Amino acid sequence: MKKYLFRFLILILSAAVVTCKNPSKKKSPLIPDNALDPGLIENPQSASGKNNPETELPVFKFQIEKHNFGTITQGEKISYSFQFTNTGNADLIVSSAAGSCGCTVPEYSREPVPPGKSGIINVIFDSSGKDGHQEKTVTIVANTIPNSKVITISGDVIKQK
Repeated sequence: MKKYLFRFLILILSAAVVTCKNPSKKKSPLIPDNALDPGLIENPQSASGKNNPETELPVFKFQIEKHNFGTITQGEKISYSFQFTNTGNADLIVSSAAGSCGCTVPEYSREPVPPGKSGIINVIFDSSGKDGHQEKTVTIVANTIPNSKVITISGDVIKQK
């Protein structure tokens, strides 16, 4: 009996060792073995092996991060252009920009912004169906650290008389 119990314990321990491999080393069957680790793509410096983000990455420098459009009449569409400069040492690439709701639509260039050059994020706000004080945000994702930046528009919408 002890012999069978000993074999059973060995079998259980063997199974535990085989199944408890490090999950971070497991690869998805959908990702080829020669594919880059997705973390390398998110941080451009890790792919090159450089680790000094202060001197090697692009940096957003907005002239204004919050704009108050004042008072407008319900139904008006207004826009504001947020200007930024890349004060870093690599091309700045905006990968996405999303408004906090469907009434706030950002537009941006897909072209890289070289160091020292400027770019624009144009934000269009549609006040249809809105009333009172409004504050909307746009979240911009780029190859910077941190990789997102939030800009804000606000103002008051009054109903048409």
